Amino acid sequence: MKNIAILGSTGSIGIQTLDVIRQFQNRFRAVALSTNTKIDILEKEIEEFRVRKVAVANEEKYEELVERARKGKGKALKECEILKGAKGLEEIAVCEEADTIVTSFVGAMGIVPTLKAIEAGKNIALANKETLVSAGEVVMSAVEKNGVNLMPIDSEHSAIFQCIHGEKKKNISKIIITASGGAFRDYTREQLKNVKAGEALKHPTWNMGDKITIDSATLMNKGLEVIEAHWLYSVPYERIDTIMHPQSIVHSLVEFVDGSVIAQLGLPDMRLPIQYALSYPERLENNELKRLDLKEKNNLTFRALDTELFPCLKYAYEAGKKGGTLPSAMNAANEVAVNAFLKDKIGFYEVAKTIRKVMDKHRNKTKPSISQILDADKEARKEAEKIINGL
Repeated sequence: MKNIAILGSTGSIGIQTLDVIRQFQNRFRAVALSTNTKIDILEKEIEEFRVRKVAVANEEKYEELVERARKGKGKALKECEILKGAKGLEEIAVCEEADTIVTSFVGAMGIVPTLKAIEAGKNIALANKETLVSAGEVVMSAVEKNGVNLMPIDSEHSAIFQCIHGEKKKNISKIIITASGGAFRDYTREQLKNVKAGEALKHPTWNMGDKITIDSATLMNKGLEVIEAHWLYSVPYERIDTIMHPQSIVHSLVEFVDGSVIAQLGLPDMRLPIQYALSYPERLENNELKRLDLKEKNNLTFRALDTELFPCLKYAYEAGKKGGTLPSAMNAANEVAVNAFLKDKIGFYEVAKTIRKVMDKHRNKTKPSISQILDADKEARKEAEKIINGL
């Protein structure tokens, strides 16, 4: 039995993680959960899974949930310890009962709790891209120092892990990360000028949270995955490629020195990589997951990504290669810009323009400490807000 704590249990990945736990109650048990603001969903999760400890990052929502516990009829909620804010998230991350921490927060708020969990000797199932994008060197060093396992939940990184499993690192020639291309993959420059967030959120193949769906449309999501792959698999950026694959069936590929290419295929369902991350090194049969039938999915296509039309991908390569605090600044600027786009405060092209301006202004620090990384994040957010307010 693996005891699981979930940082971000009310988001897309968190909800699907609980679905996997629900299917394998003899294998996995949820022991602690957290949310930022979605206390309605969290309350239902508490009642179903009978967890004894939760955290609410937003302090107003924390007070509201505490009041519900005081007045409500739900026995599980009344008996549950409710923690508050960033410190509460950190307590969930180091929860004594938990063996594995699923970090499924969106954004840089996942960095510190993930590090705390690693330092506490917890195994990590990682869905928070920003942790490795902003603090990859610090995080991977902590993983090695504390002897914990870090398993990727992203479908692309799960695919890469499966492709290289049992292979010698020296035999890896190239990692090829596939991209759906997002909602605007077939749009022209002229069409992109007037697109709105509602259009970007209509992802053609995946059902994901708002932020990651916008990142998919700008190709920043792929850029973040390139940086993650660099840290997860110790492969230089020159040997990490990306390619568009609209059907989202081939989740990534690895080319070896002899010319062989191994790919991992599956239907676009995040429960599969989540389940693999939790069950590894075992594979569990899950009849709830639909199987891939290549007689149905018999038209798999690939084409180059247009980094002139969608420049966020090349910005991520640039930030990753330069390293230091620049990836943190780039990521922070992206979070602020995406949030502004979701609120229709800026247009689609202004997302990339904001990131570019923040990167150009950033004073990079090499070999940064975690405090310097977090400071870079904070400063970049302020700069991005200033740029957006001036547009």
